[in-house]
Amino acid sequence: MEVNVSRKHIIFAPDSSRIIARFLHLNDDRAAMLVQRVLDMSKAEMDMTQSQLLRGYARRHRNISRTLSKNFAKILPVIKNLGIDPDVLTNQQQTLLGAFFTMEYSIESAAFFNPSMVFSPDQTELRSNEKRIIISFRATGEGHISSIVFRAGVLDKNNDLILEPTGKMLAEADKIKRHIYHKKSFVRKLQEMHEGKLTASPGFILDKVGDDFTYGELMKNIALAREQNGLTEEEQTMLNHMIWLASSHYEVNFSIDSAISERVIFPISATEQKGIEDARFVRFTDEDGKCTYYATYTAYDGIAILPKLIQTTDFYNFKIMPINGEIAQNKGMALFPRKIKGKYAMLCRIDGVNNYIAYSDKINIWREAKIIQTPRYPWELVQIGNSGSPIETEEGWLVITHAVGPMREYTLSASLYDLDNPEIEIGRLSTPLIEPNETEREGYVPNVVYSCGSVIHNGEVVIPYAMSDYASTYATVNLKELLTALKSGK
Repeated sequence: MEVNVSRKHIIFAPDSSRIIARFLHLNDDRAAMLVQRVLDMSKAEMDMTQSQLLRGYARRHRNISRTLSKNFAKILPVIKNLGIDPDVLTNQQQTLLGAFFTMEYSIESAAFFNPSMVFSPDQTELRSNEKRIIISFRATGEGHISSIVFRAGVLDKNNDLILEPTGKMLAEADKIKRHIYHKKSFVRKLQEMHEGKLTASPGFILDKVGDDFTYGELMKNIALAREQNGLTEEEQTMLNHMIWLASSHYEVNFSIDSAISERVIFPISATEQKGIEDARFVRFTDEDGKCTYYATYTAYDGIAILPKLIQTTDFYNFKIMPINGEIAQNKGMALFPRKIKGKYAMLCRIDGVNNYIAYSDKINIWREAKIIQTPRYPWELVQIGNSGSPIETEEGWLVITHAVGPMREYTLSASLYDLDNPEIEIGRLSTPLIEPNETEREGYVPNVVYSCGSVIHNGEVVIPYAMSDYASTYATVNLKELLTALKSGK
């Protein structure tokens, strides 16, 4: 049974004018040389440079002077190593030093894709048949570094999307708060990273901290250890893994005066320095009725991936943590929107080919998974996976899926699972729901349509999706028609 898909005409395209001001990293020798050259400038040169700087960039960034001040603070060790007392530097010298260690970065110049849609926590001042939504995107810029950005709007009675104006004054987190670590759980995760066989004992560092310790305390002891001679290669590797793990936990807070389209979750920790990929947001309702938004995503450091979890209630304050456990080893984890029989439930694809389900008492620890779906049709023989969290309907758990077939073409389809036991597949479509058409198949990665999360509104499934890893759009499908097709497609 063929299901009718209504493609909408909104295109979310990359916009190279959306920029953030980031710290410019230089090696110690170059940084020291640059600091000295700036301080050697004449007063007239400083006055002219500062005037040009503020005239050219004050209107491109939210509170540019604060950004420059923060970046000046990051080079204090370089300044002190030169034998210079930072306190004797004038405000102008500090501003200029901050500016020379700042660069603009266009966060979505390369691609704007893999969207995930949820209903906003703010549903005020709307008609009864309207819903305010938030869409997250994977934005990719120079060097293929990915971050998470947002758009907001209202779905009307026809599921046409009325977008809020997109802000231009982008802002990274206003505050970053590091995590407090518990020694036992920290060692357990190190064990998991080494499959239970640590090549070196972490005791040479962790014996020097308490049962609870901060990121700063850990980094201080690691720095002291590195100053000593005689560390073995295995101990050096252990230090790197401790830094990698410790930097995986943090909180970010955005200014209350920023629009949601101006908030950028840019890679902060070492585990994600090359990108934050494919966030799957879901509005989770706990057993007491409290709602929290979670998103699973993949952190990438250029070599390894690490599944991670975002938690927020308001999209201003975000808590980030790694997902631990033996099955937290691959991409594409998607959390169910509520517990099932008292346990958290997660879809995953631990072997890169098939769909699995996992249960856990803790939302960020996942140890066992069971296969629930394997490729069956030609268009999904390479792999099959979820395209976002399951959606609860009266007929069962609706899962929008993605699949890969010949010529590595990605398509979107759908499956239906039993509400009480989502290990039971009620049915799946025998044909793709959305295939890349002639206007969607050209892009950064050709022949790909991909989604990270959909919603149901006014009797339709609203599916945002990316077009060949370049831009994004959305489509709608009649829910009743889709469920009928699924129940007949076992």
